[in-house]
Amino acid sequence: MRRLTKKKALTLVKELDAFPKVPESYVESTASGGTVSLIAFTFMAVLAFLEFFVYRHTWMKYEYEVDRDFSSKLRINVDITVAMRCQYIGADVLDLAETMVASDGLQYEPVAFVVLIFLSLPVRTLLHIQERLRVEHALQDVIFKAAIKGAPPAQTKSEDSTASLSACRIHGHLYVNKVAGNFHITVGKSIPHPRGHAHLAALVAHDSYNFSHRIDHLSFGEPLPGIISPLDGTEKIATDSNHMFQYFITIVPTKLNTYKVSAETHQYSVTERERVINHAAGSHGVSGIFMKYDISSLMVKVTEQHMPLWQFLVRLCGIIGGIFSTTGMIHGLVGFLVDVVCCRFQMGIYKPVS
Repeated sequence: MRRLTKKKALTLVKELDAFPKVPESYVESTASGGTVSLIAFTFMAVLAFLEFFVYRHTWMKYEYEVDRDFSSKLRINVDITVAMRCQYIGADVLDLAETMVASDGLQYEPVAFVVLIFLSLPVRTLLHIQERLRVEHALQDVIFKAAIKGAPPAQTKSEDSTASLSACRIHGHLYVNKVAGNFHITVGKSIPHPRGHAHLAALVAHDSYNFSHRIDHLSFGEPLPGIISPLDGTEKIATDSNHMFQYFITIVPTKLNTYKVSAETHQYSVTERERVINHAAGSHGVSGIFMKYDISSLMVKVTEQHMPLWQFLVRLCGIIGGIFSTTGMIHGLVGFLVDVVCCRFQMGIYKPVS
């Protein structure tokens, strides 16, 4: 009884077989079928090979959330060369709460002011990347994944002549409150003041004013490879001694998570403006370099993602099964049409025997 039940179950399973086997004696191999099979296998191999490269490719995913961190300090990394002697200028930060941040973390180094055309190849390459980034925004994803570092600052100091060191390189970093502020470089050293701060500009001759400058590097947060700041390599030439340069900067907190780098930093966008101070014409202000920054309330999360293995296997099975089924249908359709034509015009095997 048990053996009979097993036979019935086995018979039922055989009837449900969706892949019936055809005996080899009933199968006829043809040249056309072999040709189609060869083409199908070639397509399978090529598409599977290309799919493997798609599987290896990664892409950047951008997400946005509210930045809830307001208690931490913001680091400002500065490397600027100004075409004035170091004893004539001063740099500091005044934030929205009128808190003056001392420039103890900045160093003043006498150098020679060199225009960009004479700079090294890495700096010229950086300028070219900056230009392409303004046009091809997708290039930033490539830089993120490759973790490309910015060009090193140009070394303009000359050991042969100290008389030519008429410029000042201000470099270092500052820690400021995470609120809007104003980093500026103007005439005279800064001194504390009950209502803010002031600069001792009266001791500097007006003829020595020259705020031509080059920004070798300006960034916010911890310096990381894969982030090229918009102002790196920027050079401005003052046409008048009473020249004001303004940079309006919007800082965006960024969490970067790639296969090479995982850290928190800040990116920024900038709008530039410059004008000549002329009180008689109604253009008021102070000569100098002013960088007014504001911090966005949104944080950007940049994550490098990869296709999962199961998805790659599913796509691979779809390629193989799709090509196999499609070529089978095409081969059957072409064979049917050939049979119809041969039968209609009595050709081939349909030719009447005399």
